[in-house]
Amino acid sequence: MTISIRPDHLAALPLQQVMDIEQACHTHPWTSKTMQSCLSGRYFNAAMYLDEQLVGFYVGERAGPDFTLMDICITPACQGQGLASQLLAHFMARCEQDRAENIFLEVRVGNEAAIGLYHKAGFTEMGVRKNYYPSTDGKEDALLMGKVLFDPELMDH
Repeated sequence: MTISIRPDHLAALPLQQVMDIEQACHTHPWTSKTMQSCLSGRYFNAAMYLDEQLVGFYVGERAGPDFTLMDICITPACQGQGLASQLLAHFMARCEQDRAENIFLEVRVGNEAAIGLYHKAGFTEMGVRKNYYPSTDGKEDALLMGKVLFDPELMDH
């Protein structure tokens, strides 16, 4: 098995192929329109392949010196194999390469696997957004997490 990560590759794929993974990973997935709008401009992405099969992706956003992980998915059949860690590491390396000062993300408070992944990668909890995500029971809180990559205050003058 060969794993490859291809930066800015999602726009080259049929949108439905990306949406199939998005819909399999989330109880309340992005719409096709939202996904399409996040494939250009200030957004960046990468597609993850196992052999030549698309198994995951991420979408990030660049806003000045701060970057946000907007979405990260690994198809359910491939979860639990460390692929999300590799994909997150790729995202973080790309942020570092682009001189991001901070990385932010939001995650459902009930998504313990993702929260564990982010803690392991060095993210810290910064706050909670009440009733942020739609859920089958109404609304679910979002945990805000962040990681400082580069502090300009610490640079030699």
